[in-house]
Formats: sequence, C-alpha cells, structure tokens
Amino acid sequence: MKKPSREEAMKAVTTLIEWAGDDPKREGLVETPKRVVKAYEEFFAGYEQDPEEILQKTFKEVEGYDEMVLVKDIAVESHCEHHIVPILGKAHVAYIPNNRVVGISKLARIVDVFGKRLQTQETMTQQIANTIENVLKPKGVAVVIDASHQCMSTRGIHKTESSTVTSSMRGIFKENPTTRNEFLNFIRLPK
Repeated sequence: MKKPSREEAMKAVTTLIEWAGDDPKREGLVETPKRVVKAYEEFFAGYEQDPEEILQKTFKEVEGYDEMVLVKDIAVESHCEHHIVPILGKAHVAYIPNNRVVGISKLARIVDVFGKRLQTQETMTQQIANTIENVLKPKGVAVVIDASHQCMSTRGIHKTESSTVTSSMRGIFKENPTTRNEFLNFIRLPK
C-alpha cells in the first residue's frame, strides 16, 4: 500500500471540513488541514516503530532477580479503529523474568507503540503481551488495560462514565492463581 502524500492528506481534511458544512477558507480553519495532518503524525507514530526492537537491550546482571516486575498506571492514548476517536486510560504491565530484565521505561514504550495506531483495546492488550512474551521469553506476562472509549461517550450511546477493562495473562500469571492475584492486588495499591 502506497502512503498518500502530505498534500493528499491535507486535501482529505479539507473535504471533511466541507462535508461537515463549514468553509475551509474561513480564518479559523485555513490552517486546520495542516494541523490535523501534523496531529495524525503524532497520534499514529506507532506505525513507524518496531516494538520488538525496543525490548532488545536487556540486562543479565540482576543478581538472579526472578520476582514480578510491574509498571502500573501507564497512560494509554490510542484511537478506535472504528471511529478514529480517542481511547484514553491506563495500562498495567508485568512480567516475571527468566534471566533477562529490560529497562522499565521500555514497557511503557511498548504500550505507546501499540497505542499510537488505530486499535481495538482487545487487540492492543494482546499485542503488548505477545511482544513481551516473544522477545523476553519470561516465566509469565500480565497486561491489564482500563480505558474510556470516546466512541461511547461522545457519540452513539453517550455513556460518559463507562470504561472497558481487558487483560492478557500468560505463563505463570495464567497458570498460578496466587501469582495472578498478587499482580491484581498490586495494581489496586494506591501510589
């Protein structure tokens, strides 16, 4: 698939402004196509990044650490693939190392890479878990995302207080209820 040019993208935004019933030559809208295209470059930067590459640098000298590593309350900013409106929430990502530990900021970056694509929350949850499992080969991976979907709050059913929770438990998190419960209790702890 050939990616459209910047000019083609700006023309598409102009068409949408006209379709909405406004004048794209109006003072407040003249620069809007350029601003929207620039915003889309940021919103969808995840397509330009390789998530597996982010996890390549690991640390082996961690004194045999083999307990849970959890990064919680990672901001999720994504866009619904059905309506292209925001999905906003928090992700909690944990793994139990198997001789390799990754820098904790890398877990947040994995959430960003998949968040900065057109998504469903279910798919994003699985992609994050799959990548960590495939690259780090840990004893287990757990991902929980709790997010609000603007497609439900600003259009359609207008349920402003609802959130959607998805999870993916792998390895010891799936097989061992004690480990899974420890993870779930940790993500409920106040900061």
